[in-house]
Amino acid sequence: MSYLLSLFLLCLLTLGAAIARPAKAEELGKETRPLPVIDMHAHIAGIGAGGSGCYVSPGLRDNWRYAIYLKAFGVTREELEREGDRITFEKVSGALEASREVDGAVILALDGVVNEAGELDLERTEVYIPNEFVARETARYANLHFGASVNPYRRDALARLEQAKADGAVLVKWLPAIQRIDPSDPRLAPFYLKLKELDLPLLVHTGAERSFSRADHRLGDPQLLRQPLELGVTVIAAHVATTGRTDGETDFDRLLRLFPKYPSLYADISSLTQLNKLWYLPKVLEHPEIHDRLLYGTDFPLIETGLLGVKLVSPWYFPFRLGWGQMRGISGIENPWDRDVALKQALGFGPGIFTRPASLLKIHRTGEPWHAGPGRF
Repeated sequence: MSYLLSLFLLCLLTLGAAIARPAKAEELGKETRPLPVIDMHAHIAGIGAGGSGCYVSPGLRDNWRYAIYLKAFGVTREELEREGDRITFEKVSGALEASREVDGAVILALDGVVNEAGELDLERTEVYIPNEFVARETARYANLHFGASVNPYRRDALARLEQAKADGAVLVKWLPAIQRIDPSDPRLAPFYLKLKELDLPLLVHTGAERSFSRADHRLGDPQLLRQPLELGVTVIAAHVATTGRTDGETDFDRLLRLFPKYPSLYADISSLTQLNKLWYLPKVLEHPEIHDRLLYGTDFPLIETGLLGVKLVSPWYFPFRLGWGQMRGISGIENPWDRDVALKQALGFGPGIFTRPASLLKIHRTGEPWHAGPGRF
């Protein structure tokens, strides 16, 4: 154990020596910024309790990750079975209501794998969170917003997109590596054109996928996104393609080449402060040419996920980028969203990233008209 601890500390020292200390972070404050701060990448838990329609495969339920995810949501399997899956929305909304910095979050549905007949195939699906469930529950809370998910291989995919838009969806989410979607498939052109017609951005996981027990990492290659970009779809590359390699290149480098050519391409910074991605954060900060395309997201509940008392996200992983007082102060912030904002600000992400999702997704504060405003990195 002492050897592993020493090795871990050595990695932190090496990382810290490689990057410079940023300027002092600016305060956001809900009352002073022109646009609300929206976490555009948050997940929800569901086991099918209370008629939610959610599904978790036996393989994932038996996986060590499953119990950790439930704990991060602040629920137990027994509580879900007793109260129903809807209890997770109540908990997430309550935590956001207590946040001083974040106004709301986009809660993402997750469609499953589709068979050759264009129907849901639960035998090949790890997690299924229906649009109907997420749309219904987010509508109960002013600070939760509906992020739809439609597998484009569904027989009625276009009708599902129209229904999602009618139900208030602000975007559509894909996780190709587990949904078995090839974004470059020419058969998907009508789906992309419908997205453009409905003004629905497409949030696509890019890079390797390691949150599930099985995945096809080849489908996380950012270069596969050229087709929807060519057709004018607003595409958001989740996690800035951190982790993953294709054809001898990092997926991050493959994503970078797309930004100059496609003005409708964005990326979210969810997961960048995770322990397994520390090396990527300075790479993103070193590319100012993409900073006005970056969007705030947390990948909740991963910002609260931990194992054996060690959290996946912590300010203590940045000892040379942050001062001792900063690390101690940020780690003492109780609210997970406030802690996440403070950490990302201190690491160098400016106000524009935090307010840009509201502008792009046209999300306004309750009772106030939506208005675009200038943001800066």
